[in-house]
Amino acid sequence: MKVDIKEVKKLKELAGVGLTDAKQALEAANGDFDKALAEMREKGLTKAEKRGDRETRSGIVDAYVHDGRIGAILELNCETDFVAKTPEFKELAHYLAMQIASMNPLYVALADVPEEQLKKVRAEAEKEVGDKPKEIKAKIVEGKVAKQFEEKVLYTQKYILDDTKTVEDFIKTYIAKTGENISVRQFKRIELGVVE
Repeated sequence: MKVDIKEVKKLKELAGVGLTDAKQALEAANGDFDKALAEMREKGLTKAEKRGDRETRSGIVDAYVHDGRIGAILELNCETDFVAKTPEFKELAHYLAMQIASMNPLYVALADVPEEQLKKVRAEAEKEVGDKPKEIKAKIVEGKVAKQFEEKVLYTQKYILDDTKTVEDFIKTYIAKTGENISVRQFKRIELGVVE
């Protein structure tokens, strides 16, 4: 099937893939743009999952200040200087700084939550769950722990500009576009008159 070059270019931009891949996806979907886009995003996110273990040594520091009252600064890392200098990477850093300023997370990932806090929440959850089979109880407890820290952990927060995604899902769309692992190393939020 012959596909429209405008559609190919549009798919390339939206999915963050090469022209050849975009053309092949449109042909495989018989010209159905939405179907091709969904498949390309799925493939990109699958690849992004695999990139999650790769080391991130390059990156940038970005900041966002809202109304002169609230500010956030973060270190966003990727694998190469080339990607760190791209407009897409800088855009992601800015969106994440906005997220931090707006939603005031305390930790980057659930793994960063101090163990004593996790133990305390687990103990409370285990009391609530009571006598259930061991496997079911463990799943319920971990679910309650994740829920307890959902708003306090940057990666698990709902993304402010699209609440159908978590911040981690939003970052994965950029991992798919850039072809590199991307991670937030650290951040700091400052609010006028509030000392932590």
